[in-house]
Amino acid sequence: MTHDSFAATVDGLIAVDRDLARLVGEFGIPSFWQRPIGFPSLVLFILEQQVSLASAAAAYRRVNSRLGRMVPELLLATTPEELRADGVSRQKDRYLRELARAVASGDLDLGSLATLDDEGVRSQLTRIPGIGRWTADVYLLACLGRPDLWPVADRALQVATAEALALSAVPTPQELELIGERWRPYRSTAARLLWHGYLGRRGRSETSNDLFHGSGEFDS
Repeated sequence: MTHDSFAATVDGLIAVDRDLARLVGEFGIPSFWQRPIGFPSLVLFILEQQVSLASAAAAYRRVNSRLGRMVPELLLATTPEELRADGVSRQKDRYLRELARAVASGDLDLGSLATLDDEGVRSQLTRIPGIGRWTADVYLLACLGRPDLWPVADRALQVATAEALALSAVPTPQELELIGERWRPYRSTAARLLWHGYLGRRGRSETSNDLFHGSGEFDS
């Protein structure tokens, strides 16, 4: 997915879907954003699990500021006490170290993921403790730019869909899977529009890529 293909897909979706058209009419079209491929983005995705974007970004900034560069070797050299002071829980400390060890050892080759299909990427990423289907799917969507990702386990997407479609209840992941069929094969774009509306209703915005400045090589 590119800036141009995203814009064209938005135009196509809102031309045939009144719910998405109404959402765009209220909150506008989000800027096309894509997170950098590699280790820093996966660190942030792990930090974002089950917490707000703002608190995850704050923890990332503290860790990155102390390390100087967000690379596996430096993260492995930090102590649990330092990570705890940065706002990283014990569980996420373990997940980050598992990821860093896999990347540093070459067991997980992040640079090769772009050559795999969606299922191949999921298979490689979910081998790592702490990386489940949600993390793999948002990496596929936001970093690799795959056009038809639909992260049904994402709570914000569940709530956003309920709000945009005026549903009586927030859909379960299974229900959201069925709802998403209406936007196939452009579910990544639909998800971006729904997330944008979710954040807009709450006076919030997407995490800026400025967060990654100084993080080091993204394919470390």
